[in-house]
Amino acid sequence: MLQVLSLGAGVQSTTLALMAAHDEIGPMPDCAIFADTGWEPAAVYDHLAWLRGDNVLPFPVVIVTNGNIRTDLLANAAGKTAGKRSATPPLFVLGKDGREAMLSRQCTDAYKLDPILKMVRKMIGLVPRQRAPKTPAVEMWIGISADEAHRAKPSQIAWIERRYPLLDLRMRRWDCLQWLRRNGYPDPPKSSCVGCPYHSAEQWRALAPDEMADAIAVDVLIRDGLRGTHGPLYLHRSLKPLSTVNLEAEPDLFGNECEGMCGV
Repeated sequence: MLQVLSLGAGVQSTTLALMAAHDEIGPMPDCAIFADTGWEPAAVYDHLAWLRGDNVLPFPVVIVTNGNIRTDLLANAAGKTAGKRSATPPLFVLGKDGREAMLSRQCTDAYKLDPILKMVRKMIGLVPRQRAPKTPAVEMWIGISADEAHRAKPSQIAWIERRYPLLDLRMRRWDCLQWLRRNGYPDPPKSSCVGCPYHSAEQWRALAPDEMADAIAVDVLIRDGLRGTHGPLYLHRSLKPLSTVNLEAEPDLFGNECEGMCGV
């Protein structure tokens, strides 16, 4: 089978890629695929550039994209989505019970899974609309660690078999960081969009000043809602403007994240 590593450029998938490069996990992947949402923090793009540099990985890192999530989100907010994709993040809104609720999460499929699947189909020789095999033709490596085992899910696609090597090795995120440090590698950034509603306070604080300013600006621009939504929308679960939120003691929601395709 084709061996493909889903690379989010965070701690776990970076460790997975480098362990494969050290022949500690096999067989050697044919490639890694990074799905670019167009709105990753600069630290993620810098780390990705390092991974793709000379003498780091013995297999190629392919970058795929299905557009820019920030551009599409703001086009939706401005009512300019006629005939265009409108895949929304899980933004916060006031629910019918008077508590915070989240919009349906559509961004993972549109900006992560779909472009990866399109590329993998091409790699195994399928043309658009050609019927895929009924048995596994691809083994997809996903960097979910033991402390996030609840995020590991079986594949819903017959021709793709998901594999979770870090779970097999019982490696936690901390174990991944220790492996990287023992081997002289830098700590990777946490991988997620600049304005991801699943950010913990730590992740909001980790943004560069210009990135935080951008998230605050987007938070303002989505306030009046998107097509098909009712009520004001927010990037933060407090249902307050991001610029006014105290980020010192917020809970970490990232454990609920999207099927292991972001944030690893």
